[in-house]
Amino acid sequence: MSYRDLREFLDILEVEGQLVYYHDELLPEPDISAISCAAGELESGPALLLDNIIGYKGKKVAVNVHGSWTNQALMLNMPKNSTIKEQFYELTNRWDNYPGEVKWIKDAPCQEVVIDKDINLYELLPLYKVNKYDGGFYFSKACVVTKDITDMDNFDAQNVGTYRIQVQGPDTLALQTALFHDLGVHFQKAEQMNKPLPIAICLGNDPMLTFIASTPIAYDQSEYKYAAALKGTPMELVKCLTCDLDVSAYSEYVIEGEVIPGVRTVEGPFGEFPGSYSGVRKQLLIKVKKITHRKDPIYENLYIGKSWTEADTLMALNTSVPLFKQLKETMPEIEAVNAFYQHGLTTIISTDVRYGGFSKTVALKLASTPHGTAYCRNIIVVDKDVDPFNLTQVMWALSCRVRDDKDIIVIPNCPGIALNPASEIPGIDRKLILDATTPVSPDKVMSDSKMIEKSEKVSEFSKLVSNLQNDLKKH
Repeated sequence: MSYRDLREFLDILEVEGQLVYYHDELLPEPDISAISCAAGELESGPALLLDNIIGYKGKKVAVNVHGSWTNQALMLNMPKNSTIKEQFYELTNRWDNYPGEVKWIKDAPCQEVVIDKDINLYELLPLYKVNKYDGGFYFSKACVVTKDITDMDNFDAQNVGTYRIQVQGPDTLALQTALFHDLGVHFQKAEQMNKPLPIAICLGNDPMLTFIASTPIAYDQSEYKYAAALKGTPMELVKCLTCDLDVSAYSEYVIEGEVIPGVRTVEGPFGEFPGSYSGVRKQLLIKVKKITHRKDPIYENLYIGKSWTEADTLMALNTSVPLFKQLKETMPEIEAVNAFYQHGLTTIISTDVRYGGFSKTVALKLASTPHGTAYCRNIIVVDKDVDPFNLTQVMWALSCRVRDDKDIIVIPNCPGIALNPASEIPGIDRKLILDATTPVSPDKVMSDSKMIEKSEKVSEFSKLVSNLQNDLKKH
């Protein structure tokens, strides 16, 4: 079943038993946050559509849309019981379909309603705090669109990213970015010219676009073309009404505005993906110029905090696959990459070890990728027959393969992310490499002990027992 927007995907989730309509009264706080968190903690947590929020009569909120591996499989148009490993390899296969097709349409649903006077975000949207001590109301699942104002005709360099955005007033917003983000590059160029940067903030999007917007792809690769490539259907776009930016024609809300040069505003704290509050900093200020939305719009947000949350599921595969592809280009021995943990702060790589010391080179290569430079701080390397998505196997490798004097390496004073609570200096970190592979020549090999191998029939019987168990559940 294909889908082109959030609404059609919710229909698919409903058919598959992965959408819950919640009609009972809810307080904006703490109820929406709490029910979002609860759904994300369930093994096959459903999406929720909330339509009875006190103080926001008639407003709808969708949460936990990406909040389980079941939902992720359906987003990929795979059977809902597809394993994490199956989803990983399916994504790696589709990755090479880039670029997909994009096309522009007229009379886009996202522009059915236009608001350009008396803009008031507090009245328009069912806003709520994602976590108790957040400094205000946040958009935690927006697709944010910007361009390099010196290269406006370069469609592929147009960025669609995910950034946290705090509502600061009826028509003002604060946005956090960093210089290594594409949006940070765009704003820096605009500010050097003392020009405002046009920006579009899209809420309630095609789930594949949301997925790719939080993916570390190259600066000159189009998120729209990647979303189309992964779905296998064109992305339909429309031009903004106030500027030359392209947005998804089926977004629920589009907030058009400008990032003001030379101005910073106090933003934060915010409960972030490492599971801690980020503190308060001066960030970019956005002035809203126009808002468009669909009739009867759905406001989508996600819960983010201490793992496991919807944010973790959303950022897991789309962090792992690009890193895998980048390593595989020059190291065909790489089997898989698991960067599920806090956007890759801890990353596990499985690889064939071609020669002694090779696994250390693999770790250093990961640490030198665009995303790994700032994010991958704990790097675990295991043998190719160890499944990096199976933590029991990874723990076995750590227990039985790591030599303390040879396989534990700490590299100080490396780039890091300011959000990491373990950093002594925001933005400066260290790299920890744990080599849990089997030593090969010319490295000194371990004691000569034969490893136990499972019977070839284990896999066959696993499927048989699983089918018998499922039959029992049906009865």
